[in-house]
Amino acid sequence: MSKTKLWLFIAFAIVAAAGCVRLGIWQLHRLGERRARNALIVSRLDSAAVDPSALPHDSASARFRRVRVTGTPDYDHELIYATRTRLGSPGVNLLTPVRRPGTDTAILVNRGWVYSPDGSTIDQSKWRDRDSVFVGYVEELPSSGGARFTSRPNVIARLSYDAVAKALPYPVSPVYVVALAGADTTTAADRIARLTVPPLDEGPHMSYAIQWFGFALVALVGAGFVARQKREEDASPGPV
Repeated sequence: MSKTKLWLFIAFAIVAAAGCVRLGIWQLHRLGERRARNALIVSRLDSAAVDPSALPHDSASARFRRVRVTGTPDYDHELIYATRTRLGSPGVNLLTPVRRPGTDTAILVNRGWVYSPDGSTIDQSKWRDRDSVFVGYVEELPSSGGARFTSRPNVIARLSYDAVAKALPYPVSPVYVVALAGADTTTAADRIARLTVPPLDEGPHMSYAIQWFGFALVALVGAGFVARQKREEDASPGPV
């Protein structure tokens, strides 16, 4: 290998290593953001449940806050959130508008999951709650991008505010509530399976960072090995 090719190889290895280090640092930054987000979610989930009227107007600031929704569930306009799986089984989530006293704006409550062989069809009359109070945490409805089944407008294929608003005959809040199980967490085939809080793991960012730092080390060690071989070749006496 000529000296020119050697220096080009070393320069390429250094640039590649620098890029890998930068990507590793970026993954550590992502990890820090994930940890901060998890801490925020935990603090909001651990707070006392409030009435939806006490939530911040900014839907992003309202996310994951605990609420207690009291009102009249409107089962006649209940929506089916299709193709939701649980433990590998097909099913749906039940999105029930709750009409609250003193306001014409309903708030949607995701009451949980029920089994559906085709992931979209159930007998909704079998899944009505006796209670009119739901405790859970707040989620934000995506503003757009939703979709409903053409032949069944009460079935939501992709959840969004625009899809929900078109399916209901009255105003609806831009946030919805994920109802959580109370003290009785028993599950049975004839009961709605309440959803749980989102997983608060740290994701793969640390392992990705270690991989990128490892790639950087390999590039630098490889360049050093090639440079050493070249130096030894140059220092060895030629044939007599």
